[in-house]
Amino acid sequence: MATTHAPLSSGTLCSGYITTPLGQMFAIAGDRGLVLCEYADRPMLPTQLRRIEAICGTMPSPGDHDVLVQTQRELDEYFAGRRETFTIPLVLDGTDFQMRVWRQLLEIPFGTTTSYDAIATRIRRPGGARAVGRANGDNRLAIIVPCHRVINSNGTMSGYGGGKPRKRWLLDHEQRGTQLTLTV
Repeated sequence: MATTHAPLSSGTLCSGYITTPLGQMFAIAGDRGLVLCEYADRPMLPTQLRRIEAICGTMPSPGDHDVLVQTQRELDEYFAGRRETFTIPLVLDGTDFQMRVWRQLLEIPFGTTTSYDAIATRIRRPGGARAVGRANGDNRLAIIVPCHRVINSNGTMSGYGGGKPRKRWLLDHEQRGTQLTLTV
């Protein structure tokens, strides 16, 4: 999966809705890749849109884009159980700390989980589980940057921007009926 964190402002951004079994998602893409893919009913969505506008200096226009088409196709395959990794080009833009956390999220294998503490340790911020949780919450690419795969170190499920029922559904979907395992 290609990622970049160069300025988002180059090129036109297009937006559209993506249909999933967990409800509609709102997505934004440009020629460099997918900028946002978020549950349309997520309370944080307006904040994320303001951040994108501040970064880009403009809001996206509704319209078709090859990256949006690819996103719908790959999410359809994921939900049908035919895809475990995504190849959509991603535009990640955040603080250095957020970028380190998001890159760690991209390393969590399909069907496994890890903890906030384990991510904090891997990015050399032991004791930084809460900060990792905040960076998780700022992830603008739900499912594709798999923040749903992060749970508490005691194995319990924590919050999720799309709601705990969606997180549970995603984890169950990826586990395909096996017991959750915690990777460290």
